[in-house]
Order: sequence, then structure tokens, then C-alpha cells
Amino acid sequence: MGTWSPASNLSTTTRAEHTETRLCDGKVLVVGGVASGGSTVLASADIYDPLTNTWSSAGNMDSPRRNHTATLLADCKVLVVGGRNGGDVSSAEIYDPSGNSWSATGSLNAARSYHGAALLGDGRVLVMGGGFGATLSSAELYSGGSWSYTGSLNNARTQPTATRLLNGEVLAVGGFPALASAERYNPSSGSWSLTGSLNASRLYHTATLLADGRVLVAGGRPTGTNIADSETYEPGSNNWTARPDMPGIRSSHTATRLMNGKVLVAGGYVSSSAETSAALYDPGTNTWSSTGSLAGGRYGHTATLLLNGKVLAAGGADTGFAVQTAELYDAGPAAAVGGVAEAPEVTALPSEMASSGHGYGAYVIGAVAALILAAAGVAGWNRRRA
Repeated sequence: MGTWSPASNLSTTTRAEHTETRLCDGKVLVVGGVASGGSTVLASADIYDPLTNTWSSAGNMDSPRRNHTATLLADCKVLVVGGRNGGDVSSAEIYDPSGNSWSATGSLNAARSYHGAALLGDGRVLVMGGGFGATLSSAELYSGGSWSYTGSLNNARTQPTATRLLNGEVLAVGGFPALASAERYNPSSGSWSLTGSLNASRLYHTATLLADGRVLVAGGRPTGTNIADSETYEPGSNNWTARPDMPGIRSSHTATRLMNGKVLVAGGYVSSSAETSAALYDPGTNTWSSTGSLAGGRYGHTATLLLNGKVLAAGGADTGFAVQTAELYDAGPAAAVGGVAEAPEVTALPSEMASSGHGYGAYVIGAVAALILAAAGVAGWNRRRA
């Protein structure tokens, strides 16, 4: 059974509703969010070094933000987009690891938070949906430092998951208001098409790309009650197939694909408390099993697969208060069978890293391109949409 052990605490502050992105050198960037109490939106960022198990400052963004997205680009820089600071934010910023510095880039045409984001095969970045006051159907593309509108979603949705499929299309699933619909974006045509309906409405769920190209969707809290349901999307048939329930109900959890192809689901929100339990989904046997529990409950956190095969879970909230702690999951030697950590390859596009949160966000977005982490607060610890 896999086990959790303490990692060093985040260096600057408690945080939830942040993002977490594995960089090309294997370090992890944590950005923004909200501090304990919920009134202080953060501009600060931290860097985790797995080799030394230490955190250091990654400077400050120009604009504080929570419920944003962070996308690893082909040049190993990170694009941070939108979010919320009182109202929705339209600005975007670039983090450059080589200089540990931030710079402004073009602003969105429509301010948005709780949106989805994915890196496309040609290096452009797609953002869709979101919106704190009004739910958006619009989508935009980032290229060359500026944004342009592309085809709109068929259904306006806030807090969708965004998963890049093996064929380069992007799958947007669920979201507010508790949707059972999903749709695919075709980068060539710039248009969206609906898939078959999900078996359950989804909000505060996760979506994880499996090694065979299917997408595992798990958990959520669509109507005020947490669910344990899971299902997979089959791109070939464009339909959904019900899978066994997770060992327990949860929402606002993370889902991370491990080196061996299994999916680690950790933490989450259950009833009125933060969950400590974790579970593994095995696509080969179509079964769920319990694994080691977190030392402390957390929801609205983020989780990232490290190059050594461990998973870093950071921040989030426990009983309504943002935490500063982080933990490492070690699945053991058997977890390395059948795969290696997807290290960035920047000759074309960085290979995609497995993680989830939002998902909020972070969810696994793919196996060929980049790690996109939706804001950790998509299912935020303040339970905005509960």
C-alpha cells in the first residue's frame, strides 16, 4: 500500500485556490490563491525542489489572483491567466524560471475565473468558460502575446475540467450549473461539438487522461451531495461508460495519473469536513482500492506527479482554513512498472505532466503536451457554489 510522508511547508503562506505546475527541470511552481480566512488574495509564488525537499520564493505577480489557471508553455515558461480578486480578472502574466521573474502579457478579451485551460499541439493556449458573476460560454486562444476569440461552448459552464486528448482535441466536462454534458474542441476548425451525456452531473470533479486515451471522471458534488460515481469517456465512440464507485464519496479532490497508469485520488470535501483518505483506480482491472491516507485532511488543494514518481500534494483547506502543509505520496517500487515520469521535452512541446486539482483543478490533461492545472479553487474551499 502506498504511503504519505510530510514534505516541507510552503515557504511564504497558507494558500488554497492556487495552481501547481511541474516545470521542465522537475521543480514545482505554486502560484497565487487565498490565505487562511479567505480575505487575502495572494500575488506570491513558491518553488518546490524535490531534490532538497525545500521551498523558496518565486517572487510576486503584478496582480493577486485566485481561481486562475497556469499553463506550462513550450519554452518552459508558465502562463498564468485570469482568476478572481474581488471581481474577475482579465490580466495574464508569464513566469520565467530562468530568471525567477514575472512579466505582464496580453489581457483576456473577457475577464474570467474558474475557467478551464489547455495547451494545444501548436503551442497556443485555449481557455474556456468560467465566470464568477455570470457563467461564460466564450473561449479564447493565446498566441504571440495576445488573445483572440474562438468558437464558443455549446453550454456555458463555470469550473469545467479541460483535458487534452491524444488526438489534440480538448474535452471540457461538467461544471456549474451541475452539468451532465461535455464537449470537444477541434483546434483545426475552432469549433465545439457535444459528446454523449455523462451518467451523472458533475461539479467539483476531476478528469484524468488515461494511458490508452480514455478519460476518467470521478466524484464531485453536483446537487449539494457528494458522490462516489466514476465513469470513462471513450473518444472513439464519443460516449461515456459507468465505472465502479470510488471507496468513498468526495468532491474538491485531486486525481493524478501515476507512472504505472493507475490514478491516485486524494483528499477532498466530505459532508462538512476535509477528507484524509486516498484511493487508486486501476484501468487494467477496472477496480478501485484504498491506499494510504493523508496525515491531514485537505480539499481545494493541488497535486503533481514528480519526476521521481512521487506525488506532491500542497495547500488546500481543512475545515475552512487554508493550510501551509504539503505531503508526498510514495506508491512504492511497483508503481514504476509500465512507465516513467513524463519529463518535459521542449524540442517541440513540453510533454504533459500528470496532476489534478480543480479540477479543480489540477487534472491530468494529457500524455503528449503539457501540464495544465486549473485553479485549485474551482471547487474552492469556501464552497462558493455549494
